[in-house]
This record gives sequence, C-alpha cells and structure tokens, in this order.
Amino acid sequence: MMTQDSYERLKKIILPYLPEDVSVEDIEENSHLINDLNINSTHLVDIVLDIEDAFDITIEDDELEDMDTVAGSLALISEKRVSKG
Repeated sequence: MMTQDSYERLKKIILPYLPEDVSVEDIEENSHLINDLNINSTHLVDIVLDIEDAFDITIEDDELEDMDTVAGSLALISEKRVSKG
C-alpha cells in the first residue's frame, strides 16, 4: 500500500538528482525515472542507496527493474517495509 508519507519521502530523495530542466512538480506516480525525469543511470544507483538508507530496507539487484517508475519504487518500498515489519 502506497502512503502519502512514502511518496513525499521518495520525492525528496529524487529531487537532488533531477536535471535542471525537470522540477519536483514533474514527479508523479506514473513518472519513469529515466524516460520522464531524465535521471541518468549513475544517479539511479545513488537513488537506490538513498532509498535503502531512508527506509531501512535492502533492495536486491534483481529488484532494480521494478524501480523504473515512481509507482514501482513505492510498491517495492511498501513490500519491503511490510515483509520486514
């Protein structure tokens, strides 16, 4: 289940990695991190590490493809937090 709190936290994590031509208002649940938000692949790794720290979860390499969109990232965060619960 996606919470508004997780969504806002994720937006704060993504924000520093956005290129200048993309604003926080462009971050929507259906946004694709690379195609819509123009985040480069190097920064994606940093975002994943920041997510792991912020939410106290571990994301496996084979789960990274699930994080290509904001909604996918939120779903994985939620799933990880519940299973850790």
